[in-house]
Amino acid sequence: MRAEVLSSILRDLNGTSTEIEACAVISTDGLVIDSLLPAGMDEDRVGAMSAAILSLGERTARELARGELEQVLVKGVDGYILMTHANSESVLTVVAKPNARLGLIFLDVKRAAEAIGKVL
Repeated sequence: MRAEVLSSILRDLNGTSTEIEACAVISTDGLVIDSLLPAGMDEDRVGAMSAAILSLGERTARELARGELEQVLVKGVDGYILMTHANSESVLTVVAKPNARLGLIFLDVKRAAEAIGKVL
C-alpha cells in the first residue's frame, strides 16, 4: 500500500512537467525507497550521491549559520538536480532539464515532498 502511494506521488510529479526527467525518494543514508529513473541512470549511484550531497548541504548550512537545510540545488550544463527533505529520514531528488522553469518545479517538488513525508 505505502509503495503504491509513493509510486503514485512520483508518477504525478514526473507528469506535472516535461522538464522533469527523473525523481526518487531516498533515505538519508542513501537507500533508494522508490524511483522513476530513465534507463541508464543507476539507482544506487543516485541514492549514494544524493545522500552525500545532502549531508554536505546540511553541514554547510549549519556551519555558516543558515538554519535548517531546506533544499540543495545543483546546476550543471545539462540540467539541474534538486533535493528536498520529505521528512527527517528521507529526501526527494528530482533531475530536471536545463531549460526547466525552476519556480514551477520548486512548487511541485515541495507539494510532492510534503505528500511523501505524510506517507513515510
